[in-house]
Amino acid sequence: MTRIVVVGAGGHARSVIDALRTARAQFEPVACTDPDPLRVGESLDGVPVVGDDNCLEGLFREGSRAACLGVGGVGDNRPRAKLHARLQTIGFSTPIVVHGRAYVSGSARLGDATVVLAAAVVAPGATLGVDVIVNSGAIVEHDCLIGDHVHLASGCVLGGGVEVGASAHVGLGANVLQGRRVGEHAIVGAGAVVVRDVPAGATVVGCPAAAHSRRR
Repeated sequence: MTRIVVVGAGGHARSVIDALRTARAQFEPVACTDPDPLRVGESLDGVPVVGDDNCLEGLFREGSRAACLGVGGVGDNRPRAKLHARLQTIGFSTPIVVHGRAYVSGSARLGDATVVLAAAVVAPGATLGVDVIVNSGAIVEHDCLIGDHVHLASGCVLGGGVEVGASAHVGLGANVLQGRRVGEHAIVGAGAVVVRDVPAGATVVGCPAAAHSRRR
């Protein structure tokens, strides 16, 4: 049984804890961290909230050698990327976590720290980078290429051969047609239907998806 620390104690962390407890790999979530000092002493689905992220080094010294991110986020994935780097610097292993009721093809490849939540599907030939969230009910079809720190929100669907650049966000229930590309740091709004490539840093919304703004 692998003792594992969950970084974050919000709603997404609850989904991650559920995935840890149902995964074929045996994990025991032993602590959560949260920046809100008022949360210390509480528990999240039976997992104690022990302090903010400054507790991580102490937890490592005390024998917890694995950690996972329970931080979701909508749109800006850079904070999660920084947290992942911090865990690596401390020395934590950051294992792949696949919910027991998700499907991941044997020919798919998942990067370090990737989390696949309940009812999600990762189809044959898909390649996912480091610290990717495939949220509940999301579908990643065959031969997709997903960059590091991407968040694929609940219920989104990527057609075959879609590419999603690093730190992009594909929103709730969005659809990306086969063969299209979503650029780095781009945001696909909830319910959008992407029929053409999305430039890096752009935000697109609607059906068909059209540019809303571009982030620097």
